[in-house]
Amino acid sequence: MSPERYLLDTSALMALIEDEAGADRVEQIISQGRAMLPWPVLLEIYHMARREQGQAEADRRYALASKLQVQVVWRMDEQILLTAGRFKAEHRLSFADALIAAFALREDATLVHKDPEYDALADAVDMERLPYKARQEQ
Repeated sequence: MSPERYLLDTSALMALIEDEAGADRVEQIISQGRAMLPWPVLLEIYHMARREQGQAEADRRYALASKLQVQVVWRMDEQILLTAGRFKAEHRLSFADALIAAFALREDATLVHKDPEYDALADAVDMERLPYKARQEQ
């Protein structure tokens, strides 16, 4: 049996970048060479930083993510599309989260996250929950 593989959600990568609760676990998974990042995570890391902190920070975070010793999953196919579409239709998931969960399922990987939105998929996708953030007042 091969070692377990882990697929990092945007929230897990953000925990590492921002040194939040769970960062040590993400670092451990990466250091063991068992981590994967699907391309939607890279897109979210880049666009969130660019929107909230500007071009320079977006470029810095993308470069940091690109240098991690992780397998980036670039291949998008019909199986991912249909699985993500099913997840999105049946649960209250964002577009990116539906795609990320579909990648985890296809890659037979444990989805590592700190996003309560994924709780709806607990019976469909193997996952490891990092400590959730306290809800902030809007």
